[in-house]
Amino acid sequence: MAGFHERVVAGLRIRIDRDLCVGFGDCVERAPEAFNLDDEGLAVFVEPERIKRAALLAACDACPVDAITVWDDAGVQIVPVVDK
Repeated sequence: MAGFHERVVAGLRIRIDRDLCVGFGDCVERAPEAFNLDDEGLAVFVEPERIKRAALLAACDACPVDAITVWDDAGVQIVPVVDK
């Protein structure tokens, strides 16, 4: 089940790009309440609303292949950081 999985949590729009995900599991290691690896070894949401915003952002930012993108409530991409 590749493609995008997306959720809005605490004013953040979070997208997992399962075509980019290679299953390192850094997001799961940092926030197992929010993410898990499915049977294909790719990241999926569990219950991201269960953890604090800062912990959720840190878990999203931990992805070494930038398969998780986060936008704030104004639509500005905050993870991964976009160089200006």
